[in-house]
Amino acid sequence: MRNIARRVLRTRYWLAAACVSAMLAGCAQFKYYMQAAQGQYSLWSDARPIDDWLGDPSTDPQLRARLEKALLIRKFAVRELGLPDNASYRNYAALSRPFVLWNVVATPELSLRPVQWCFPIAGCVSYRGYYSKEDAQAYADELRKEGNDVQVGGVPAYSTLGWFSDPLLSTFINYSDAELARMVFHELAHQVVYVPGDSQFNEGFATAVEEAGVARWLELYGTDPMREAYTRYNARRQDFLALLVRHRKMLADLYASKTSTRHKRAEKARIFAHLKSDYLKLKESWGGYAGYDRWFAEPLTNAHLSAVGTYHDYLPAFRVLLKQERTFVRFYGAVQKLTTLDVGQRRQQLDLLGRPAMLNAEGAKEAPPVAEGVH
Repeated sequence: MRNIARRVLRTRYWLAAACVSAMLAGCAQFKYYMQAAQGQYSLWSDARPIDDWLGDPSTDPQLRARLEKALLIRKFAVRELGLPDNASYRNYAALSRPFVLWNVVATPELSLRPVQWCFPIAGCVSYRGYYSKEDAQAYADELRKEGNDVQVGGVPAYSTLGWFSDPLLSTFINYSDAELARMVFHELAHQVVYVPGDSQFNEGFATAVEEAGVARWLELYGTDPMREAYTRYNARRQDFLALLVRHRKMLADLYASKTSTRHKRAEKARIFAHLKSDYLKLKESWGGYAGYDRWFAEPLTNAHLSAVGTYHDYLPAFRVLLKQERTFVRFYGAVQKLTTLDVGQRRQQLDLLGRPAMLNAEGAKEAPPVAEGVH
């Protein structure tokens, strides 16, 4: 009962914060904040404890097996990675949609710098989330009319940073064991360290935790076929990342040049066409694996590539720091110290840590460090 009361109080606080923010921002923002508050409340309301699902004889056997696996992963996250031992990922919600959110990302026509939106809890971030795909598409259309490059992407999970008990969702429960673990580790990491307004720092840290966490999970509990499958999956993932990073750099160099707008537009189109043709070659080298085809389902824009840096620019630095600290708890402590610095100092420290392995085609292929344990 105490946990339920706490969740209700947090929900009321969040709804109140949304309403106040909406009033301060003006009528144009009111609808957005209310859909966010209502969407989060609906998600919380739909979630049931995993034990309830397991105790229900009508629960599908396949779902039952996935929930049991998720509980093992959750216990591992606490015991082996030192991640929060709270109510997150101990409930499950079955959604009637393929994604929990649709994020809208936008950049100027000739820039890779994403538009920023600022929120009461998360701070300023480079995306705007909607619980309805139609609402996300409508807002994306508004941004396009203003001349922006825009991407709308489905999101299977997100973190409320400990404000709510984040549930397991039908949008990702059927991932492979390693991928399910990766998702849970990443989102829980946001509850350990989060700096409002510094997405590159937050996502780089969480990505480092997920990498090392999955490596340890597979080391201790993976079968040979699981390890082989994840090695193949991760190799393709790193190949694809290297492809994006390479073309992102081409665009960054182009936009920084002093050539005419007309020339930049023509070269931009050529670079994106080159990216697509290079992907087809990469896909062929994978034996036809089509896992990234949906990434090319709509015309490519700067917005597609802007997030690559958000998740991976500081990943080499966090890898180095984890290797130095050797255990997860010491790593978290070292990262917490970085949060006390101002943005400029923090980025300077990360640049020093990551040099000379700042993200590039080779850096993206570095093996993640395997920490020795929690303490």
